[in-house]
Amino acid sequence: MYLRGLGVYLPRGRIQSREIAEWSGLPEWVVREKLGIVEKPTPGPEDHPAEMAIWAAEKALKEAKVPRERVGGVLSIVEEHKDYPVWATAPYLAYRLGLPGGLGMDLNQKCASFMGALEVARGVFSTRKGVEHLLIAGGYRNGDLIDYRDEGVRFMYDLAPGGAAALASREGPGFKVLGLAHRMDPTLALMVKVPVGGTRNPLGPRTLGEYRLRVEDPAQMKARLDATALPTFKQVLEEALEEAGYTPRDLDFLGILHMKPSAHRGLLRTLGLSEEQSLYLDRYGHLGQLDPILILELARREKRIRPKDLIGLVAAGVGYFYGAAVLRWEVEEDAGA
Repeated sequence: MYLRGLGVYLPRGRIQSREIAEWSGLPEWVVREKLGIVEKPTPGPEDHPAEMAIWAAEKALKEAKVPRERVGGVLSIVEEHKDYPVWATAPYLAYRLGLPGGLGMDLNQKCASFMGALEVARGVFSTRKGVEHLLIAGGYRNGDLIDYRDEGVRFMYDLAPGGAAALASREGPGFKVLGLAHRMDPTLALMVKVPVGGTRNPLGPRTLGEYRLRVEDPAQMKARLDATALPTFKQVLEEALEEAGYTPRDLDFLGILHMKPSAHRGLLRTLGLSEEQSLYLDRYGHLGQLDPILILELARREKRIRPKDLIGLVAAGVGYFYGAAVLRWEVEEDAGA
């Protein structure tokens, strides 16, 4: 399986570190150096998650140069907080993009959803021989749900809007998917959520103001992540590398979702990689499950990766999910090898 086309859409507006400092009461140096946010996109009035996914998908389809009638399905990773509640987005993406009414799925592993979509796509290609191409596309705007006065969600001050897409194909060229791996940490299942608006605590005059992301026990969550996050990232990446027949020493580049700078550097050290073998999203923030696609696009654009490079991607989503992928960038002459 290959990723033949990539597309990213970012709103033009920007929030600067000084604004986050003002809203949160943190010193600006903390926002920049501890949280790793120099600036990040902010949504405009038309920047809705499904729409941003469509704009990114147009770019991915254009790059892939695949006729739309040959796209056999849509795997939507549009975030749960989207244009309308209780609404499936895969059919809407297909309708707006002029794709056939084939296979469609809405997938949700929070910020690890792209890794889950890759696993689903690989399964589809292995079982449905007539499917040649699948569109994976998502939009993200969970930053709407952040209260900067809430210290408990400080690690989510980086949430930023955007859209990203990848056309997954049975044949190359493109980024060939060599290995995938996934892990869950069920002990954090209830830790991060919007506590109202569901069946347990419906929306109403009393609860309307509580419709925002909250952390149930910030101290417990921090302790758990401090103890387990880096080892789990290492483990899940090593599992994906093992499936591909490699070790961390073979990696040319590692794409890491946006996290605090100390954790980013710590993961690289744990894997024996240098900071030059990665990039840091301090001017983009965290686009949720779209970070891996954004990183691939930036790394390619900035010439941080080259054809034939071995590339690792790691992501995590509250719940708690971890995912990793190993890819090799193959250009036209390599794809049939």
